[in-house]
Amino acid sequence: MATARAEHIFAMTVGPDSLGLSVLPIRTARLTLRKLRGEDAAAIEELAGEPEVALHTLNIPYPYSAGIGQAWVKAANRELVAGTELQLAIERDEDHARVGAIGFGARRQDFTAEIGYWIGVPYWNRGYATEAVAAMVAHGFARMSLRAVEAAAEADNAASIRVQEKLGFARVRVDKREAVNRGALVTLEVRRLEAAAWRAAHPAPMLLVAAVALVDADGRVLIAQRPAGKAMAGLWEFPGGKLHDGETPEQALVRELDEELGIDTAESCLAPLAFASHRYETFHLLMPLYVCRKWRGTVQARERQALKWVRPAEMRVYPMPPADEPLIALLRDLL
Repeated sequence: MATARAEHIFAMTVGPDSLGLSVLPIRTARLTLRKLRGEDAAAIEELAGEPEVALHTLNIPYPYSAGIGQAWVKAANRELVAGTELQLAIERDEDHARVGAIGFGARRQDFTAEIGYWIGVPYWNRGYATEAVAAMVAHGFARMSLRAVEAAAEADNAASIRVQEKLGFARVRVDKREAVNRGALVTLEVRRLEAAAWRAAHPAPMLLVAAVALVDADGRVLIAQRPAGKAMAGLWEFPGGKLHDGETPEQALVRELDEELGIDTAESCLAPLAFASHRYETFHLLMPLYVCRKWRGTVQARERQALKWVRPAEMRVYPMPPADEPLIALLRDLL
């Protein structure tokens, strides 16, 4: 419904890590926002080829000729690999139907970005745009360190403006931009949502989790893969878990190592190394990381999780939650 491309890129923020790719796909109550695939092209051409879609965007061509969808998917994925733009398919969970697309243009020097999105005509008036934009905005603030998100729409695009205002966007200016699919300048209303306002409307309760880097005699560190059905399934993390009421981090780790891995260690064998503080969409994680070299028993996957012993220099190969990633460098320096 709305689309734009930012002109300025802040060089220090460019790169795949700046887009929060490690936590893709983004899941909502009914939708999955995921990386574009080659097989999406046919559905994109069919949905974006409707004149009503082109009418409310700047850059979607009309008519939408065969082959344009494939070219757009390839271009979008090049930008994603380069870390300059994040464009995702919107897929409905119940039947895996592609219903549209959503994305951020290049992040500007002031850590803002403009969100663009469109929904295919057969899927209008079902709340999909609101659901997708809300999730994407949360991703921008929590994963991409954006300070504000902007969205643009023509004044007669009531549906898109309604989505933006429902999510807290406020009108800040009027722009004149070229609509390449119409060969003319059009007037756009630009609305903006500040990160501070979004956080005030979406308070994040503090979640205290303790984690441990188990180090074996060869200097390798144990990582565990989050199983299917859990948040961030498939990502690799340090063993550990939430603190129970009244527990210290050391007590929680002794308990978790027994429950998850079948090994026994003493609190005195846990040496604090660092901590992670990271805002996720619905909570703020505070996670002290300990190092442990002594335990009794043989490590086993009691919760059927995949386990790997990995040298710190090789950890970047394994995608990890955003809170865990900064700790890799500390372990590499230590070991």
